[in-house]
Amino acid sequence: MARVGEAAPPVAARDALARARLRASLVPDLLVEARRVVNTVIAGWHGRRKRGIGENFWQFRPYVEGETMSRIDWRRSARDDHVYVRDKEWEAAHTVWLWADPSPSMLYQSRGASVSKESRALVLILALAELLSRSGERIAWPGLSDPFTARNGAERLASYLLHAGELPARPNLSQLRRFSDIVVAGDFLDPVEETFEWLDPLAQRGVRAHLIEISDPAEESFPYSGRTEFTDPETGQKLTAGRAETLAEDYRRLYTARRQELASRCAKLGWSYTVNHTDRLASDALVKVHMAMTADVGHGGR
Repeated sequence: MARVGEAAPPVAARDALARARLRASLVPDLLVEARRVVNTVIAGWHGRRKRGIGENFWQFRPYVEGETMSRIDWRRSARDDHVYVRDKEWEAAHTVWLWADPSPSMLYQSRGASVSKESRALVLILALAELLSRSGERIAWPGLSDPFTARNGAERLASYLLHAGELPARPNLSQLRRFSDIVVAGDFLDPVEETFEWLDPLAQRGVRAHLIEISDPAEESFPYSGRTEFTDPETGQKLTAGRAETLAEDYRRLYTARRQELASRCAKLGWSYTVNHTDRLASDALVKVHMAMTADVGHGGR
């Protein structure tokens, strides 16, 4: 499916150095915006901790007949007439990988959008980094950082992006292992088969993915009419339509079918698929992804 735009992107598709500089100039402001978004949803963010095998104290709860006596906390039990067990917090080598599509099509921004697709994707990824870090999760950007745990996770990830230079169109995901999650923010305008040729190996290794489609309102509605020149931001190829409105119906049908197929495949794999429009709030997608990530914290039989 061709990627459409009202004009050529501000940076030539092959000028990777210029694109890296543009991204670096945006990152500080995007980090501020990400923290603003986090502050709007933090009250409902409960993290993903659960009871299980570990070293850290989790909670006291009443003793249940049949449990081993060694788990009883006699000091706590002595305070009243009940017997209490000391639960420890569940621990596992779990990492949430975060990635935003750096391809030229993500630079697109129509008149009806407040931000480019790239800006929205990076804000969402940095906001997730902030929230996950506050919850004690390990986070990483594939090909850019090793997994780490830090309270300032978003700031560290932003620093990596500032100094990253050129980013690959698609990172190598071979290092992702079972019990990991990955959040992928992009426009997913490539053919569906190509997208899942890249992502299918994750399902085979027990990795759970959460896809966030970043969509510009003009890409969805196709508001063009009359003589219009479209430019493919990936290749620079141009298409001139004498009456653009005659393409609208077929375009919308193909655009919607692509999205439905992506969402359907994700559902079959137990993954989540969320759409976020650049003329709407970033927090909408953040809440949906959070709900998807916490819906089954013990996925894969953990």
